[in-house]
Formats: sequence, structure tokens, C-alpha cells
Amino acid sequence: MESAILEFLGPWAWVALGLVLLGAEILLPSTILLWPALAALIVGVATLLLGLENPVWPWQAQVITFLLLSLVIAYLGRGYMSRQRESSDKTPALNERGAQLIGRTATLDQPVSNGSGRIRMGDSTWRVTGPDIPAGNTVRVIGIDGSTLRVEAVEAPADS
Repeated sequence: MESAILEFLGPWAWVALGLVLLGAEILLPSTILLWPALAALIVGVATLLLGLENPVWPWQAQVITFLLLSLVIAYLGRGYMSRQRESSDKTPALNERGAQLIGRTATLDQPVSNGSGRIRMGDSTWRVTGPDIPAGNTVRVIGIDGSTLRVEAVEAPADS
């Protein structure tokens, strides 16, 4: 009974299964259904190319190929995704606004006295800590502690 149904559905069953799994993947926050969806699409295309009457490609071979391809593609996909994650880790300050300011220079709005002052960078005012520096001097951000920037004075270029 099952073999008659599977033979009747043919390659389009695999293509439909792949598309349904891809649609369900959109609703899930992971890539868990992506790999079997790709495997189902590959088996569907292979079944279209080989034909339904091919004795080498019965429905049992299709199911076994689907299962094996799902495992292989999941293994390869996991490796690919981990490499992508590592390359995105090269910008660790992506969502840390203060960390993005390290190395930038700006002019002090309020003097750094008793180790504390204020600086304006972009459209924000930041609390800064560092050695005593008068207002109007240029400082460089050298670190961050929570939402407080650590700064140092930038030496003025010598007149030539």
C-alpha cells in the first residue's frame, strides 16, 4: 500500500516536502529544518532526472538517500554555520556602543577633575575618568568601564 502511494506521488512528493520544510524553517528560530529540506529537494530533482521506472531508484532507495543526505548536509551545514559565526566574532563590539569608541578622540566638554569629567561624542554625552585634564583639550578613549569611558590626554603636535 505505501509503495503504491509513494510511486504515485513520485518526485513531486520530495519537492513538496522540501518546500514545506523550508516554509516551516522560516517560522523557527534555528536552521534545524533547512538541512532535511535541502535533502528532500535534492532527492526530488534526482528522482525527476532518473525517472520513476528506474529499477536502481525505487522508493526505498529514495528514502535511504534522503536520510543519508539529511545527515551529511546537516554535518556540513553545521561546520559552515560555525565558520560564519567565527567570522562575525571578529567584530565583537558590534552591539557595544561604548566599546566602539575606544581609540577615538574628542574634545572635553567638562574638565576631568578629581578623576571624573564629561565628553560629547556624536549625539551622546559620556562620563569619563582619567587624569586631570582641562576642558577644551583633546582626549583619546582608551577603555570603558560599564558606561564610563577611560580617557587620556592627546599630546598637541609640536609647532614646526
